[in-house]
Amino acid sequence: MKAYIDRSGCIGCGLCAEICPDVFRMGDDGLAEVYAQPNDGSADAAEEARINCPVSVISIED
Repeated sequence: MKAYIDRSGCIGCGLCAEICPDVFRMGDDGLAEVYAQPNDGSADAAEEARINCPVSVISIED
């Protein structure tokens, strides 16, 4: 499973990092970034972050 963020469309709301801090964090530039790939323990939260992203810039591939 791999998570990606299209940072060019990120608005920096921080919701993904709040929902799934094991995978997402806010970068120094104020935009979200993937810093660890989802594993069995974080896959559900990563998917929840993808679903709730207000600008739909998160994608997750199996």
